[in-house]
Amino acid sequence: MAKKLLTVAVLWLLVSLNIGAQDMETIKLPKPKLKSSFSVEEAILKRRSVRNYSLRELTTGQISQLLWASQGITDARGFRAAPSAGALYPLEIYLLTINGVYRYIPESHELQRRSTKDLKKDLARASWNQRFIEEAPLDIVICAVYERVTSRYGKRGIRYTDIEVGHAAENIHLQAISLGLASCPVGAFDDKAVSKVLNLSDKEKPIYIIPVGYKR
Repeated sequence: MAKKLLTVAVLWLLVSLNIGAQDMETIKLPKPKLKSSFSVEEAILKRRSVRNYSLRELTTGQISQLLWASQGITDARGFRAAPSAGALYPLEIYLLTINGVYRYIPESHELQRRSTKDLKKDLARASWNQRFIEEAPLDIVICAVYERVTSRYGKRGIRYTDIEVGHAAENIHLQAISLGLASCPVGAFDDKAVSKVLNLSDKEKPIYIIPVGYKR
């Protein structure tokens, strides 16, 4: 286990230094912790929307935990951390750091590199110039592929998908608090502009942005 974590740490260091970026397509994340001394009740009590972040970067362990809380696999049958209508899982999770843009792959608990550019400033501009989005060390963007649900449930599937976005987002907010971090829900942005920043497919729709970091 120690050797595996060391390998992950080395990979992340290479990413941060932009060494061999063109050769690295995926990054394996550390296994999430399944127990802590921080209660759900305490996380609910302390959760607040924060719009001032320090420059301190997050660790790979913290990022791993946040992504697992959003859409991580929590059952041998493939069920995930957030409930999903018909277990159809229409959500796609993207994250932006100074090192680039990544897509979360729940099945393997990995990050897939989408860009090596720091696009947080572009995301902030696409979000009506909310500067704290650029200042936060990590921005999580929850996107939805509505067809995965509407193909079974018709128009009602739109509501089911939006509800699921809320489930995943709340998991992220509470997990952030338990890690000693702060976050903020953001829904004010230009959909087309955000889609362009993330280079999304036509079927992927950005729904929710969550900046995460240490409170300044």
